[in-house]
Amino acid sequence: MTTIATLGPENSLDWQAARRFKPEAELITFPSPSALINAFAQGRADLAVIPVYNTRDGESREFFRAMAMLRGGYWIDNMVLPIHLSLGTIEHDSRLELIVGETHHLKQCSEFLADNFPDISTMATNNLEQDLAAISSGKLTDRGVIAPEGVLKAHGLKIREREVAPYNRTRYAVLGRTPTPPSGYDATALITAPLQDRVGLLFDTLGEFSRRGINILDMRTENDLKTQRMQFYIEAEGHIDDQNVKQALERIENHIIQEPGAIKVLGSFPRVDMRTKLIGRIGFIGTGDMSLWFADRLENEGYRIIMTGRSTEVTPEQMINQVDMVIICVPISATPGAIEKYGPLLKDGQALIVMAGEAEAPLETAMRRCSPGVELMLAHNLWGPQAATMKDKNVTVVRTPRSGVLCSEFESFLYKHGSIISRDTPVKHDKLMGVSQKLPTAISMAMAMALRDNEIAPDDIGAHSTLTSLYGILAMSRLHAQNPRTYGEILSSKGAGRAIISDFVKNLITIQELAEEGEISRLCEIIEQNRQFLTEDFLKDRMKQSLAVDNTLGRILKP
Repeated sequence: MTTIATLGPENSLDWQAARRFKPEAELITFPSPSALINAFAQGRADLAVIPVYNTRDGESREFFRAMAMLRGGYWIDNMVLPIHLSLGTIEHDSRLELIVGETHHLKQCSEFLADNFPDISTMATNNLEQDLAAISSGKLTDRGVIAPEGVLKAHGLKIREREVAPYNRTRYAVLGRTPTPPSGYDATALITAPLQDRVGLLFDTLGEFSRRGINILDMRTENDLKTQRMQFYIEAEGHIDDQNVKQALERIENHIIQEPGAIKVLGSFPRVDMRTKLIGRIGFIGTGDMSLWFADRLENEGYRIIMTGRSTEVTPEQMINQVDMVIICVPISATPGAIEKYGPLLKDGQALIVMAGEAEAPLETAMRRCSPGVELMLAHNLWGPQAATMKDKNVTVVRTPRSGVLCSEFESFLYKHGSIISRDTPVKHDKLMGVSQKLPTAISMAMAMALRDNEIAPDDIGAHSTLTSLYGILAMSRLHAQNPRTYGEILSSKGAGRAIISDFVKNLITIQELAEEGEISRLCEIIEQNRQFLTEDFLKDRMKQSLAVDNTLGRILKP
C-alpha cells in the first residue's frame, strides 16, 4: 500500500489534502515540515504532501527551508484545497477570554478576530490535538478554538461561527521518488545554493528567463541561516525537459552565478493556477500563421484550442458550439464577412475576440450581428508571427459596452506575457493605424516607385545615404521583402485612417509647390508650427531613440 507523509493531527487540513490526493493510501503524520521531509528522505513514506502557499497567509518559509535539504525525491504534483475554518467553543454563548489555534490559522482569520474579538487574547499552539483534548475534558468554557469544523466536532466542541476566513485556499506540494514527464502545461521549481554577492545577480538571472519568454510564477529570496548568504527560490513556467528552460538554467548557473551545481531543480509538475479561469476552450476562425502563433501560446496557458478554416476537419459552425470564446483572425478584408456569417451563431455567455488591423467596420458588424449577451472586443497585435515573444510589443485593445469578464481574461493573458497595451476607441484606433501602418506603407511604396521611375540603381542608394535617410530606405526594403497581400490589405482597409493618407498627399503637394517656388521662409514657418504641435518632450524622446538607432546602424555598417 502507498504511504504518504503529511502534517498532523488526523483530520487536519493537511491530512485532508493527503487523503484527497490518494484516498486509498496509508497516511503517516508528523509534527513539523522538517520532520516530514526527513522521514520522506529516509524512505519511511512513498509520497509526501506539505503546504507551500496560502492565499491569506502567503508562502510557508518552513517548507522551503526543508526543501533545500531534500534528497532522493522530486516535487511532482500539487493539490489546492479550499480552507474552511470555524470558531468552536464548549458552549454557544460563553464569554471568551482566550482563542487558541495553529499559528497559520490564526493569521488567516486575523480580520475576523480583529472585527469580532478585538480585546481577547490569542495563543498559537504547536500541538492543537493536545490543547483541544484539554479544553474538552476540562470543560473550559472561556476558550475558543480556530480549526476545521471536523476537528472541532471530533472533540465535542460546538460551532460558534463558520467560515471565519473566506476566500481561503492552500496549495500543497506532492513529493515523489520519480520525476514527472511533461504534460504540456507545466512549471519547474528550483532553489539555489547560498550565493556570493554580485552586482546585478537577480536582474541578470531574471533576464535569462525574460528573453526566452519564460514567465516567472513565483520568486522569493531567503538568507541561509548558517552563512547569511542569499538564496533564490524560483518557480517558472515550462518543464525542465523544455529546451528553453534548460538553456536558461544552464546560462544562469554557468555564466550568471558562475558556480556549477549552484541550482537545485526541485521538480517539474503540472502547473497549478490559484486564479479562477472562466475560459476553458477557445476556437479560432482562421488558420494562418498569426492564428497558430496565438493558439500555441494560449495552449501553453492551459486553454483547449480548436482551429477551424477552409481545410480543417472541424467547421466553424461545429466549433462555436464547443467553446467559451471565438477568435476571428483572418485577412482584414475578410473580417467583416466572417463576423456577418458566424456572429449570429454565438450564444449569450460566449465571447468574440476580433483580431484585426481595423476596428470601426468589424466592431459595428459584430454589435449588429451578435446577440446582446455575447461579449465583444477587438485586439490588434502590432507584431508578426516571426516574433519569439510578445514581451514589450504593442497591442491595441478596443473594448465595447459588451466587453465583460471573458474579454478581461483574454486581456490579462496579453498583459501577463509582457504586451504593452493601449486602449482605444474604434475611431482613435483606425486613425492611429493610419499613422503607424497606412502612411508608412504608402510612403514606402511611393518611394520604390520613384526610384523605378527615375532609374536609380538600388546598389547606389546605400553609398549616398545618411544614417537618418537610411530609416526610410530600410522601411521600404522591409515592406517589399514580405507578403504584398498584407500591405494591400492595410492600405485598402476602411475607417478614419484613410484621412491620414489623404491629408498627407495634400500637404506633400503644398510642400512641393513651396519648394519649387523657393519659399524657404514659409517652409521654415511650417516646420516651427509642426514643432510646437509635436511638443519639446516628444521631440527629445524621439531624438534619443534616433541616436540609439544611429549608433546601432553605425556599428552594423562599419566595414
